[in-house]
Amino acid sequence: GITKLQNGVVLDEIHHFFNLFPAIYAITSNPSNLRRATRAVLEQFLNGENPQCTYLELRSTPRETPEMNRRQYVQAILDEVERYPASKTNLIVSLDRKMTGDVLRECVEIAIGLKAQGNRVVGIDLCGDPTAGDMGLLAEYLSQAKAAGLGITLHIAETPANTAAETIQLLSYAPDRLGHATFLNDEAKSIVLNKKMCIEICLTSNLLCKTVSSLDAHHIRYYLQNDHPIVICTDDTLPFRTSLVGEYALLLSAPPLGLGLSQDEVKRVAEMGMGATFQSRLNTSE
Repeated sequence: GITKLQNGVVLDEIHHFFNLFPAIYAITSNPSNLRRATRAVLEQFLNGENPQCTYLELRSTPRETPEMNRRQYVQAILDEVERYPASKTNLIVSLDRKMTGDVLRECVEIAIGLKAQGNRVVGIDLCGDPTAGDMGLLAEYLSQAKAAGLGITLHIAETPANTAAETIQLLSYAPDRLGHATFLNDEAKSIVLNKKMCIEICLTSNLLCKTVSSLDAHHIRYYLQNDHPIVICTDDTLPFRTSLVGEYALLLSAPPLGLGLSQDEVKRVAEMGMGATFQSRLNTSE
């Protein structure tokens, strides 16, 4: 797995992406290594003479290993996040679709508890294998998270195998943002447009996972045409070998290598992204 990541990854379909994670998990299985990896990601996005972004919401899924429990996992990441001002970066706690009800409850309680103590947790994410899990388990815990003031973002309709019923169920949880949202039907699109749910767009990820055939066919065009809020994201920068600058370059580059947007259009996209952050969810005066 490590060799694959070093040499560059070729993905035939989206599920091959998830096969890479055991290797990544193996090298971040203790607090020290996890802090080191987190520090590297934050520095990649926020440091240097020309930072990739002015504000970053990092997300990670709490894991239990022989060397740390899930709360210690989240705390290790927060140790690095909180080295920066709240105006620069905050944490979203992710829930894996494969989690049992007990683990979902634990992760949400960790997020709520840390937020209540003034730590920089601003949201809850749903991620993982898009065809796994019982989405009915989420209702209670997402409701608790919303009541505690956490933002909600859900990976949704990532593959044709995701049913319309599941998509409508996830939308009924009233998320603030949606990850990918590649295969929404007309009913789902109507709900999303009406509720102004911001779409998290990951161009390189969608192309490499082959959930879209080309940039020209990408659903970003639909949302731009409808002046619907979107935010440009990187998904996972290690396996996809991308950066936020690279994703914005795809917006500006002429077709077929990019979308050919004007500088004014790209500025508008960036402004929409900043307008959809969870930064206001903080229990802090920073």
